[in-house]
Amino acid sequence: MSATPAGAAGMSAAHLRVLRLASGVEALSLATLLVNLLTVHAEAITTFGGPLHGMSYLVVIGAVSMAPAAAGSGARWRAVVPGVGGLLALRRLRGRPAPSDAAPGLPRQDG
Repeated sequence: MSATPAGAAGMSAAHLRVLRLASGVEALSLATLLVNLLTVHAEAITTFGGPLHGMSYLVVIGAVSMAPAAAGSGARWRAVVPGVGGLLALRRLRGRPAPSDAAPGLPRQDG
C-alpha cells in the first residue's frame, strides 16, 4: 500500500494528476495540430505538436492501464481514442471505487 491518499479508482493523487495533465495535453495538442492543418500549416507547429501529442497519448494509455478499476469499467478502451480518450477515461473512472481486497462472495466492509 502506498502512503499517498487514494483517489478515484484507487489511484493515488499524483497518478491522477499525471493522467489529468496528459489528457489535457493530448486534447490541446490535437486541436492545435488540426487548426494548424486547416489554416497556415506551419512546419514548426507540426514538428513540435506531433511528437507532443504522440507522447501524451502514450502516457494516457499507460496511466489508465495502471488504474485498478480500469479493467472492468471500460476506461482502457476509452483511453485509446485519439485526442479525447484520456478525458473519456477520466470521466469513466471518476467516482469508481478501487476493487475490493475481500475474497469473492464475502461482503465488503467499508470503514
